[in-house]
Amino acid sequence: MLESNPDMIQSQPEPRALARLLARYREPDSARGAFELTITAVPLLVIWALMWAALENGYWIGLLGAAPAAGLVVRLFMIQHDCGHGSFFSGRLANDWVGRAIGVMTLTPYDYWRHNHARHHASSGNLDDRGVGDIDVLTVREFAALSPWSRMLYRLYRHPAVMFGIGPTYLFILRHRLPIGMMRSGWSPWLSTMGTNAAIAVLVAVMIWLVGLGTFLLVQLPITVLAGSIGVWLFYVQHQFEHTFWSRQEAWTFHEAALRGSSHYQLPGVLRWFTANIGVHHVHHLCSRIPCYRLPEVLRDHPQIAAVGRITMLQSLQCVRMALWDEAGRRLVSFGEADMAAVGQARQEPARLSAEVLP
Repeated sequence: MLESNPDMIQSQPEPRALARLLARYREPDSARGAFELTITAVPLLVIWALMWAALENGYWIGLLGAAPAAGLVVRLFMIQHDCGHGSFFSGRLANDWVGRAIGVMTLTPYDYWRHNHARHHASSGNLDDRGVGDIDVLTVREFAALSPWSRMLYRLYRHPAVMFGIGPTYLFILRHRLPIGMMRSGWSPWLSTMGTNAAIAVLVAVMIWLVGLGTFLLVQLPITVLAGSIGVWLFYVQHQFEHTFWSRQEAWTFHEAALRGSSHYQLPGVLRWFTANIGVHHVHHLCSRIPCYRLPEVLRDHPQIAAVGRITMLQSLQCVRMALWDEAGRRLVSFGEADMAAVGQARQEPARLSAEVLP
């Protein structure tokens, strides 16, 4: 599925040495950051206003703007993501307060999300440290040991309609309203979520006062739902591909997991812009302080890195069926592949037992 393979990966620089090589790209440019923010936020406001105005000529005409508007919301989220890594602006205050402001637009509490995302970077690919900031992944053996009810729930969770439809809407509209997973971690996650909720409430109230409840929902709801689905899809493809990296703690290393466990999602130029180059995810995980606007420089100066973990848009569709980690084969497999392997093992077992009892 991927254009990379173990031999190709071995021909690349050692991951730790590669991280040191990429350190020179870590310096942010605040002027460039301000420019990137402006050319994202201003078009979003313009498109929102055009969608509102177009409602007089029919809802479906106005709805045409939902796709580019959702793309710009995704781009705002990626800027917020970089602020969380301290990589978008040169100053910490600028990163944090711009990130918090954008969090109101993306329905994502900045400080709470930043903490969970840092945990994701610190433990990505570690089978003994799963569950924070990740998409849930079970091994084939763990799935087989579940009760029938639990297996059905995991299959439902992994269904595309839930993963990319219901799930993102629930995540951004409902789940982010409380510091789930950090409910007893002190006042900081509560301040982040409740502060963001209050700001969202004020913004929504002002917008409803200006345009009316029905108009606001007709314009904003499709943008939010579509942007959430795109965001979850991107995060999914970045780590849920066949030859990704998962390992137990004793064999896990941060740099290897970063390089091999994250994909290079090769997108057309316009989609690279809307996603703020987040498809260059293996480089991002290896050196998260590189600003999104400098990631193309890395690929330009080190073209051999582009081949590692590369997935095209067509290939990414195959990732949807990958649901279980096969520890023996060291790859993600589908439910069907896991079922076939289990049937084959069951058929071999009687023959093995007979061979053991024969003299």
